[in-house]
Amino acid sequence: MPAELPTELVVEARSLTRILPGTVPVTLVRDIDLGIGASEFVAITGPSGSGKSSLLYLLGLLDRPTEGEVLIEGQATGDLSDSDLAELRLTKLGFVFQFHFLLPEFGVLQNVMLPMRKAGGRDAREIRARAEQILIQLGLEDCLGKMTNQLSGGQRQRVAVARALANDPRIILADEPTGNLDTKNAGIVFDIFRRLVVEEGRSIVAVTHDPDLAARTDRRIHLVDGRVVAD
Repeated sequence: MPAELPTELVVEARSLTRILPGTVPVTLVRDIDLGIGASEFVAITGPSGSGKSSLLYLLGLLDRPTEGEVLIEGQATGDLSDSDLAELRLTKLGFVFQFHFLLPEFGVLQNVMLPMRKAGGRDAREIRARAEQILIQLGLEDCLGKMTNQLSGGQRQRVAVARALANDPRIILADEPTGNLDTKNAGIVFDIFRRLVVEEGRSIVAVTHDPDLAARTDRRIHLVDGRVVAD
């Protein structure tokens, strides 16, 4: 039986299905109904090929479903244009991936400032001040003037988290965010996520293959063959 939906939903999936067309169609996820509540820390788990990342990409509006729909803070997204979806991702969602995808030609500070520049609405001074504030909150005050190639793997991933927070999204989606980190740095990243949930009221959905890290979340959604089998 699916878990009872939280009272206030920030992300909702309704009958979500994604099938890759072809001579032999491939079903990535099938008929998923779930809701992510406010201030909830959720892990998506399952064996390789079970559809974990596919589900996350659908929830994050990076892919469109074949059937069903995703709602973000109650807003239906099925009929939105690509540009409207991009705007919603930029303003409502933050993303952290296994590979940090920091731009090497820019410094640490500039990487965090980029999403704010793209969103608009702040002047240059405000953008810089917010970027500095986020980096300091994540313990990266010594990295403000550095280039990304001067950072350790753990530091780069924390900068990626800072970039995800730049436009103050309520929802953070993370795809194997500790997959390239050692145990110590993986723990640091999950501690940051926990703090963002408890102290700032954000909702975090993280795909992870690590059962120890998944056990530290509030809720675990387990997929097998593209379907939710435990929640």
